[in-house]
Amino acid sequence: MNNLSKIPHGDDTVTVELTLKELMALTGVRFHNNHGVEISARKKLNEVLFETYERDQKENGPIPYQLLL
Repeated sequence: MNNLSKIPHGDDTVTVELTLKELMALTGVRFHNNHGVEISARKKLNEVLFETYERDQKENGPIPYQLLL
């Protein structure tokens, strides 16, 4: 495995607003009667990741394949 993959702005921080239950669900705590907690937490993470990626693409254009190796 190559641990030298380059992700532009990979060390920048992002902010995600989660409830305490959502945070607990992401750490592995199971809510047997409410699976929606984990689903909503993952959706929030995916939305922030997508928005960050989309913003980066608009600013910098596509990432050349060679930079990802």
